[in-house]
Amino acid sequence: QVQLVESGGGLVQAGGSLRLSCAASGSIGSIAAMAWHRQAPGKQRELVATITPGGSTTYADAVKGRFTISRDNVRNTVYLQINKLKPEDTAAYYCNANTYRGAWYWGQGTQVTVSS
Repeated sequence: QVQLVESGGGLVQAGGSLRLSCAASGSIGSIAAMAWHRQAPGKQRELVATITPGGSTTYADAVKGRFTISRDNVRNTVYLQINKLKPEDTAAYYCNANTYRGAWYWGQGTQVTVSS
């Protein structure tokens, strides 16, 4: 079992920045990759960024150049640095962990609201 707790969301003006955190606990060694997803009201949840244990990263086209995913293996925490926020970035952001056995775990989400 893996437990994930997100934090760092909030209300910010367009052009601002936020850093989201996702603290993992439990069977840390079973995690193959971690990711951030987001879900805007009335829309499907979408993948934003992923990071492997080795630090390889991928990003959705909509966030490339503005979002940066990173991980601190000592603190078992994954971060999402969000710069140049746009109103369309408004969404609930969810942390996700995938294990080597194919299990998926989700955090409870943290809300990001961008005002224009």
